[in-house]
Amino acid sequence: MEGDAKDNTKSFSGIPEAIFVDNVDEFMSMPENSEGVEKVLRKLDEQHGKYKFMEYTLNTKRRRLREQIPDLARTLEMIEKLKAQKETMETQFLLSDQVFVKAEVPPTNNVCLWLGANVMLEYTLEDAENLLTTNMATATKNLANVEHDLDFLRDQWTTTEVNMARVYNWDVKRRQAAKASS
Repeated sequence: MEGDAKDNTKSFSGIPEAIFVDNVDEFMSMPENSEGVEKVLRKLDEQHGKYKFMEYTLNTKRRRLREQIPDLARTLEMIEKLKAQKETMETQFLLSDQVFVKAEVPPTNNVCLWLGANVMLEYTLEDAENLLTTNMATATKNLANVEHDLDFLRDQWTTTEVNMARVYNWDVKRRQAAKASS
């Protein structure tokens, strides 16, 4: 159970975790930070920028999944209608933006699915339903993972911003103390 609780705080897509700087004196005395406050702040700012870029990428993925899931649901709903259909039905379908065409659809056992990348394949209604159900489950799981990663990412860039503020304030206090002792 302990491993499960820890896994819930980690990222699914390998986002590096920002370590909170609790003791700035200790942090600044580390060998990798010996080059000075400006370099440390630049590294933290670079890390912050990377987190912001990852956020943009994840938001794009989330937007795509949020569009895909309703499309899959509508397609599954249409397959159910086609499975239940016993006689020819009249319908309208979207030909292009805001242009609809009337059509008569006879009962069928097959359907063509647009798979993307200019690929369309014919499936039986059962196979199409299985494929779409699997795709729906995968898309829903991926959306949950992206949402989790976005939450994790927000925590990381907030931690990085706090670290930047703490290092900056530490430097201001250090300079003020040096000025006062001169």
